[in-house]
Amino acid sequence: MAAENLSTVAAFILTGLTQQPELQLPLFFLFLGIYVVTVVGNLVMITLIGLSAHLHTPMYYFLSNLSFIDLCHSTVITPKMLVNFVTEMNTISYSECITQLYFFLVFAISECYMLAAMAYDRYVAICSPLLYNINMSHQACFSLIWGVYIIALVCAFVHTGCLFRVHFCKFAVINHYFCDLLSLLKLSCSSTHVNELLILVFSAINILAPSLMILSSYIFIIASMLRIRSTEGRAKAFSTCSSHISAVAVFFGSAAFMYLQPSSVSSLDQGKVSSVFYTIVVPMLNPLIYSLRNKDVNVALKKMLERRIFL
Repeated sequence: MAAENLSTVAAFILTGLTQQPELQLPLFFLFLGIYVVTVVGNLVMITLIGLSAHLHTPMYYFLSNLSFIDLCHSTVITPKMLVNFVTEMNTISYSECITQLYFFLVFAISECYMLAAMAYDRYVAICSPLLYNINMSHQACFSLIWGVYIIALVCAFVHTGCLFRVHFCKFAVINHYFCDLLSLLKLSCSSTHVNELLILVFSAINILAPSLMILSSYIFIIASMLRIRSTEGRAKAFSTCSSHISAVAVFFGSAAFMYLQPSSVSSLDQGKVSSVFYTIVVPMLNPLIYSLRNKDVNVALKKMLERRIFL
């Protein structure tokens, strides 16, 4: 009898970011503008690093991969969100929802570990500059990047795979603007204890482990900076890390607020606000707050623009 009360849901309804009609159009143009800036900024970074020979270093290799992750991360969420602002019925099929969730998890987890890899790169550059070319060789960078993506693919596969064991009720309304894992589990008519345990364990690992790696890297970086006698040397070392720290704080802070609290305490409406930061705002800010502010990147951008003007 219990099985008869369960149904295989063919589609879900997304409530969106807001249900106030007067805000739909202004929010559409706001997030459209953010998405355009995100796409242009990250594509410029990827192209610039790929075409500029003097940017073919480990630091910029990580930046290029981070831009790729941010571009994909935003593209998984924002286009569907924009469509929902201008349609009356915000529906998404079951297969589309699971696919969106899978790739959202892949790129969200990838960003966590990519930021950690970038922190390690800065640690080696500042604390062991003489060994930098050895510790951050092409093979080492290649291994770090592949490690990031493999961890993300495996964790996302486990989450979405376990979701297939969950039965959803007929009233399939997702209180979110995308298919988020916590929001989907709220619709379950069956037990979700295994899924919730996986979320706590994997979130702790994928948020706390990179955070500890970043924190420990910066403890050694700060200790090394304090040993630099010249003010100019300290300022130069700090300038290479300040933007990365701000990006880390925004991304990990909003993600931790969303996922590292019990489901009985967390509010999905509050979760929507924090989700906006790490799904939409952070991918736009990353190329602006530390990539495009870099002197080497600015020089490469000017050279590329001059070549196009003269052509």
